[in-house]
Amino acid sequence: MINREWGLAPLNLRPADDVMQLERLGSLHACRLSFVRTLMRQMGRQRWQVSQEHFDLDEHGYGTAIYRLQTPYGRYHGVMFAQALDDSRRTDRVIAEAWDVTFGLVEGDVDDSLLEQMAANVPLQEAGRQHPRVLVLSRANKSLRNFAYFVEALASGQQPDPQWLTRVGYLYRTTAVYGNGKFGIADFARLHENPDFRRPFSPQMAGVYLLRHFSIEQVEHLARSRAPKTACALATELRRYLGIGNSTGLGMAPFLISHPQLIAQWVNQRETALALAQRQAPNEEDRKRLIALTRRALQHLMETVTEDMEQTERNAETVASLPDVLVWLESAPLEDDLWGQLVAWSERTLSLEAQELINTLLIELYPELVDPLEEQMGVTENLDLQPDMALIHLRQLIETHYSWALEHDYESREGSYWFWYRSTEKEEPRLGIRHAEAGVEKEMLIAMGPRVAHSHEAICEFLEEAPRAKVVDFLLAKPRHKEIIRRVQTLVKDTYGDIHANLWRQDMKPMHLLRTKLSFFGASRFDPKSDRWVRITLFQGAPLVEELNAEPEDLSHFDDWSFPLQPTLENGAVGPAGLSPHASSPASTVYQPAAGGETS
Repeated sequence: MINREWGLAPLNLRPADDVMQLERLGSLHACRLSFVRTLMRQMGRQRWQVSQEHFDLDEHGYGTAIYRLQTPYGRYHGVMFAQALDDSRRTDRVIAEAWDVTFGLVEGDVDDSLLEQMAANVPLQEAGRQHPRVLVLSRANKSLRNFAYFVEALASGQQPDPQWLTRVGYLYRTTAVYGNGKFGIADFARLHENPDFRRPFSPQMAGVYLLRHFSIEQVEHLARSRAPKTACALATELRRYLGIGNSTGLGMAPFLISHPQLIAQWVNQRETALALAQRQAPNEEDRKRLIALTRRALQHLMETVTEDMEQTERNAETVASLPDVLVWLESAPLEDDLWGQLVAWSERTLSLEAQELINTLLIELYPELVDPLEEQMGVTENLDLQPDMALIHLRQLIETHYSWALEHDYESREGSYWFWYRSTEKEEPRLGIRHAEAGVEKEMLIAMGPRVAHSHEAICEFLEEAPRAKVVDFLLAKPRHKEIIRRVQTLVKDTYGDIHANLWRQDMKPMHLLRTKLSFFGASRFDPKSDRWVRITLFQGAPLVEELNAEPEDLSHFDDWSFPLQPTLENGAVGPAGLSPHASSPASTVYQPAAGGETS
């Protein structure tokens, strides 16, 4: 895959055989091109304005709030419905029927008639009749312990301890954020020419950002309602440190398979960004900047809490390796290919997660080169069939570009252990054990490796009888292979489109699939709750609505918020985060994540 930058030599992108390995994809971190980052840059650059249009909550925090989002090109409204939720109905599962908050992002104005229609349907989510001007439909549940603690602290006139947000980085977590025409809302095609939301998932991220603002205003409202004489507002540093959570499971995995050209585009732009950064000849300021970013990432990981033992070990391994990275950066001669040397050294000595962290930080160094790529994250998907291609040429393409699929074993119990299906009862993708559980006949065809291998075998057999056959001849005889052939013929040009893994294999880890997509969203605080569902945080550290609305002297703070750190709390006053001695020194580091987790 070759790209050109302003007439320079072609970029050397990493081969798909390396990049698209499942474990490496499951080690990706959010980066400059992640959707929350690109949205915040756009909001800051274009001076998007957010204002409260309606805020009618009772003393329990239940009611309706409406926020206007004004851009240079359009007007939108975030409409929030907060309601009482009995604990017996509280669940993050997609089959839930009630939530603490439901909301929609609407194109245009919200009059009384539309508000009435939304109030009757948005709280029902999938079961409602949603209005076609709704761009995003979502719902969220409270982090009960955080929410109650924040209200209590603010009502007493005190700031909450920042460690509560280090353990669980939000007051609300979404359980689904729908767009793209689901359940009657606006189809994504309506946004193709929309300058505000034509990038992938940007309206969804905007809706989540408004929910973050609502969570701040709601908790402050409750504190004032409880103790009007003593209540205080949440400190600015804590507001920034507050994110929005997300709880997601296997339902995210099929997207990576069913949108191969879009995934290829995302990965291609990220790899292009890395290649652009690697070939820069760094100066001393670049080196200092990378050292500072590494120290910040080190402290962020030291502060990250997860109850999952495997993820805890992966974080600990990365934390333990970063002091060596700091020593390397401080001692290496400042040569033109320094970043290439760094990447090569990391690939020889560090874990995959630490390697991809270094790649993420390198991308961070050169916004003037990387940021233009954000306009190329979308693609019009179309898998084209080439019926007149010589069948032997197709076989050669498979053997060249899909050799990974032909190398796997799909016959043994270990190699065919899992099958993917959609649960009728739970309405979610599931994994079943092929040789022990019923339902194989309803298998979802998302494992591409065995399907490609099966088609390749059929092609080889056909060529023995008809060596000069074309693709059309083969498909007339065996039409069931059409989908795979279209995919292969298209994706040999988009080589990052398929994950190089046997998704049936017993040691396949579905969590890697979830992290792949979530990293492009911009997730932090990756916290698996099992090998099949995970909680993450979005927008933690991001600029606030009041900063969007202000006249900024510069826009740098709208972009430099990756790997957020815990603010300080001294004598009841919250201050900016500072680097701990462990993170600011390249000496050996002890990994001691804060104790505690969340129980809904």
